[in-house]
Amino acid sequence: MKLSQYNYDFSPEMLAQYPVEHRDESRLLVLHRKSGEIEHKLFKDIINYFDEKDVFVLNNTKVFPARLYGNKEKTGAEIEIFLLRELNKDLRLWDVLVEPARKIRIGNKLYFGEDDALVAEVIDNTTSRGRTLRFLYDGSYEEFREVLAQMGETPLPRWVREKVEPMDEERYQTIYAKVEGAVAAPTAGLHFSKHLLKRMEIKGIDTAEITLHVGLGNFRTVDVEDLTKHKMDSEQIFIPAETAQRVNEAKQSGHRVCAIGTTVQRTMESSVSTSGMLKPYEGWTNKFIFAPYEFSVADSMVSNFHHPGSTQLMMVAAFGGYENVMNAYKVAIEEGYRFGTYGDAMLIL
Repeated sequence: MKLSQYNYDFSPEMLAQYPVEHRDESRLLVLHRKSGEIEHKLFKDIINYFDEKDVFVLNNTKVFPARLYGNKEKTGAEIEIFLLRELNKDLRLWDVLVEPARKIRIGNKLYFGEDDALVAEVIDNTTSRGRTLRFLYDGSYEEFREVLAQMGETPLPRWVREKVEPMDEERYQTIYAKVEGAVAAPTAGLHFSKHLLKRMEIKGIDTAEITLHVGLGNFRTVDVEDLTKHKMDSEQIFIPAETAQRVNEAKQSGHRVCAIGTTVQRTMESSVSTSGMLKPYEGWTNKFIFAPYEFSVADSMVSNFHHPGSTQLMMVAAFGGYENVMNAYKVAIEEGYRFGTYGDAMLIL
């Protein structure tokens, strides 16, 4: 498969700028892989496609307020940094993206907050836009993280909306988010409400959790036509033993395993035994999934509608079948589905 095969008739107006009022009332396009049949439902109808002892696998990562605004020393020039990865807790070292990066050099000090409550020193260049910062903070680690949280802004992608609003703090987060570490939300999970999870529990549909801390690499554009030459950024993942056991028991007893989003698919496919069973794991993955690919764990998945040429679209097409998925996108456009982070969802069975 080539990059150019993942284009479709896209326009920015298709992207949802705001979520629907009730999480589980976004629209749901249901794609049946074997027949190519398409149905149009609401997300809360997803429960009708699953039975007792089927398992939904959720990504419990929690988005932290990763965007900070500050000023450069001496010139006072305004800067924006995006916290990417904590490198060392004790030394307060972080990899960050800086805008504008052109004039931010090693040794520069950056000031954040009223009365310059937080100061950072640039100690390394990692990429053209990336820097490594040492935050100069004398308090405890817990106090330092509190200061970051207070000063930081919800890292809503700029293509959703330029200005972050108070509602984003809650809505750009799944209701089951608990392990802090992501700079972007696992968007397929945004459609679940407490009410829907309760209905699933009553029906006997099980849930299991993995963690993949979504990094900016998740949005990195593919700029090579030959997909085998694209390299994914590494992201941290955790698959608890309890989750592996629950998923494997479902598979062995003939029940469905549904991956909620591409982050869950990538996590599970990164740790599979030779017999196709899920293995507990703690570490990193840079797995890039595109057709042709034989999935080992999930037999169904939920996904939002992704940008043309994105790695997420490539994975969804590998799972649902290239022609099926590209046709489903064509139908979604014709039917006015909302694309992107706050958009509608697709269930592939």
